Amino acid sequence: MGKGGEYEIHHENVIFKPEILNGQNKENSGKSFGLNGKLVFAISAASLGSAFQHGYSTGVMNNPQSVLEDWMRGVLKERNGQTPEDTTITLLWSLVISIYCVGGMIGGLITGIIAEKLGRKMGLLFSNIFIVLAAICTATAKPTSSIELIIISRFLTGLNAGLNAGITPMYLAEISPTNLRGAVGSVYQLVITISILVSQILGIRSVFGNEDSWPILLTLIMIPCIFQLATFPFCPESPKHLLISKGQEVEAQRALIWLRCTHEVHEEMEQMKSEAEAMKLVPKVALTDLIVNGALRQPLIISLMVMLAQQLSGINAVINFSTDIFKTAHLSETNAMGATMGIGLVNVLMTLVSVVLIEKAGRKTLLTAGFAGMIVSTVLLTIALTFAKDSTVASIFCIVFVVLYIITFATGPGSIPWFLVSELFSQSARPTAASLAVFTNWFANFLVGLTFLPIKDAIGSNVFIIFIVLQILFLIFIWRKVPETKNKSIEEISALFRQKSYE
Repeated sequence: MGKGGEYEIHHENVIFKPEILNGQNKENSGKSFGLNGKLVFAISAASLGSAFQHGYSTGVMNNPQSVLEDWMRGVLKERNGQTPEDTTITLLWSLVISIYCVGGMIGGLITGIIAEKLGRKMGLLFSNIFIVLAAICTATAKPTSSIELIIISRFLTGLNAGLNAGITPMYLAEISPTNLRGAVGSVYQLVITISILVSQILGIRSVFGNEDSWPILLTLIMIPCIFQLATFPFCPESPKHLLISKGQEVEAQRALIWLRCTHEVHEEMEQMKSEAEAMKLVPKVALTDLIVNGALRQPLIISLMVMLAQQLSGINAVINFSTDIFKTAHLSETNAMGATMGIGLVNVLMTLVSVVLIEKAGRKTLLTAGFAGMIVSTVLLTIALTFAKDSTVASIFCIVFVVLYIITFATGPGSIPWFLVSELFSQSARPTAASLAVFTNWFANFLVGLTFLPIKDAIGSNVFIIFIVLQILFLIFIWRKVPETKNKSIEEISALFRQKSYE
């Protein structure tokens, strides 16, 4: 019997009360906070720096692909005395693209360690070291005729992006009011789409995507790095990290007051204290606990599956190789680059729409609707690519269906997986779970980046049939397994999985 005659259910050393299971805890019944200047500043400093680096590195290699391939061909010819075969250049280019994902995987794996040892704030600031080193490599690659330096720089930017992809959504989720958590979490993907578009515009031949200026194009990644180093130190650490992980109650309250622009944070502090007390009853969550404990295993499987779904849906095949896809559809190189930038703009606009919709429609609704639309658009794209060789109309429809694909992806599958893992886990399990989820995302990204172009060269447009099958399987999983987390506190969501495990 709990205080005031309330019954408590004890399971696996965790106490959760009936009002939590019924979604009636203090956080939801208390005051709802809106955006204010300081919260917007913290969101901007965290996301514009880190997510911009992530997106820019993802899209920057697209438009100047042919220029860089010609440069690599010239370097190898100078070294070996003979012109390399096209297959050698194709494999080398695939390595340049995919090594970025290898760095992302490693960065993802150390997310939990960095986030706990250094904290969310210092972890993000620390990740900028890799961008500085990468910029040095790209700036010296052409003068030294070193393809290896390009590969190293891509690996370093991958390390940075892997850390950012794990820590930034975690920080955003922990500084956001419950009623804004989804919208704020979507900002990370929104900035990624904006930076991809910026990288594509800057990659035009008439700007920096030419034989003389491509080192500048790759080195511009330093700009968001400088922005974050100049702004983020003025922002507070995550209040939840300060209170629950570090036990610094006074500092946590100061951070919360700063973020909310008010001293009326008593109820939110009490909620965090309750979570901190609950965490004291639970041993520190290790990797084996996520697998053995049913209450943690279920959200872990969901987190990994939505990350796989995002990447194996084919999005990075479309983003990284969109120019090549449009060339296959017999568009000129100039028109193909223009079409690529067009889908980048659509991606930005629809992700912005998803930021608005996320708190109204809900996470699961947008995920299912997005994947259903992606299945339809990918089927139509496959058909159009089949006839594009002989039909100008089919070539035009290729662009239409790629745009439709981007629209449906951006409505939910693009943004939701990045912050969903932070919603499904409590403070003690979140860093480890985020590490596994981000690693899984980057591993899937790596597979697509390494295999898409060789498979496309072998079987043509039929390569998208593979993505269609995967999209169908992921849609079924999301429909059956992913819970709706809209307007639920982290404690409520965790209690939901504990209840299912108990049953």
